[in-house]
Amino acid sequence: MAVLKVIEVLANSNQSWEDAARNAVKEASKSVKNIRSAYINEQTCVVNGDNITQFRVNVKITFEVN
Repeated sequence: MAVLKVIEVLANSNQSWEDAARNAVKEASKSVKNIRSAYINEQTCVVNGDNITQFRVNVKITFEVN
């Protein structure tokens, strides 16, 4: 039986929510191994005038504990 753990990570990008999600997984993988999945819990953005300047995601990352 595998033991799984979930952590919550906040990440951002100037490009897109998809890129922000990739950044979350990339940063988490620096200290967490055996990542199994990423669940996008929430998406927000920063607006300046009529432009979106930053995309933000709240990601739940699931990984296997050895």
